[in-house]
Amino acid sequence: MAIRHCFDKDVDQVLFEGNSCVKKVILNRPHKLNSLTYHMTCQMIKQLKAYEVDPKVKMVILKGNGKAFCAGGDVLASYTCMVAGHWSYGINFYKKQIIMDYLVATYGKPVVAIIDGIVMGGGAGLSLQGTFRIVTENTVFAMPETAIGHFTDVGSSYFLSRLPGFFGEYLGLTGTKIRGAEMVECGLANHFMLSKDVRLLETALDEVTSSDTKTISEIISKFMHKPNVKQHGAFSRLEIINKCFSRTTVEEILSSLESEAETRAEKWILEAMDWMKSACPARLKISLRSIREGRTQGLEQCLIQEFTVGSHIARRTVSDDFYEGTRAMLLDKDRNPKVHMWDPSKLELVTDEIVDRYFSRADEDYMESLQLPTRSNFIDTMRPKL
Repeated sequence: MAIRHCFDKDVDQVLFEGNSCVKKVILNRPHKLNSLTYHMTCQMIKQLKAYEVDPKVKMVILKGNGKAFCAGGDVLASYTCMVAGHWSYGINFYKKQIIMDYLVATYGKPVVAIIDGIVMGGGAGLSLQGTFRIVTENTVFAMPETAIGHFTDVGSSYFLSRLPGFFGEYLGLTGTKIRGAEMVECGLANHFMLSKDVRLLETALDEVTSSDTKTISEIISKFMHKPNVKQHGAFSRLEIINKCFSRTTVEEILSSLESEAETRAEKWILEAMDWMKSACPARLKISLRSIREGRTQGLEQCLIQEFTVGSHIARRTVSDDFYEGTRAMLLDKDRNPKVHMWDPSKLELVTDEIVDRYFSRADEDYMESLQLPTRSNFIDTMRPKL
């Protein structure tokens, strides 16, 4: 029964609505915070491709029903199948997510992502590739993968590495949640509006009859609201974040945070330290390397490299960390991954050689390299702020 659940198709997991010019792709698993399933990604890839070649379609809107845009991929479904021996399901699902994210990033028509709620992991990978990334006061962003023995992926080595200073490393290594206002301030999103005006915006966008981004931008701008950025938010501490997270290794970053905590016991510093001390040591180091290398890579390179790392994790070629973390956080929900089960169990035991194994491409059939289609429409809308 558990295995069958992995392949079940909930009714209307994704809704496809709109008129002849404007299409809406609506994630529709509100009871699961719109977490992505294999079936959903296949449906979206198919429809997005169809919309792209349809000359009548001028724009696509991405949104989610309920209190989340998308909280990520349905990790538990993948876990259930993989522990039962169907590891290829997890890898194929992962591949589909990356292909979908790449499709959105290189889409031939404007994509408007309305992120009115929770957006994490796979949800961020999907929405943050959009031409227009609209957030509200309800938006909460995080990349919490290291807590379950995974790493910051789905294009995050690209979009986190392009944030100001070392804010991307901070978000990726600490699982910190930030609100919509801070997303605009740091560059993850490019428009802020009030949630109560979202329906009015959609109604206005329904009148779009061309793919002209200037016209679309002007419509969105009419609904923009000045975000109320918290004076004590994480981004306001960028100077300290840069000081700590610019260090070469995870150990040095943690040590730097500990030094800061001795002179300024601010809540965000203590929370960052607590997260890093409980997260999977190897995945922290993998995430740091992934983000750092992402700075010099294009989106395609980032996605291909993330797929390589993700395949090693799913296939357990190096360790079982992902399986132990998922059990503790999502299955048994005891939120108590057995520290001695992290392999290795301490940061200082995670050698460069171990990390290198995750980034190495193997020749075995199950570790085939990801092949992304040649596409020429990519526009970098995630320019770093200096």
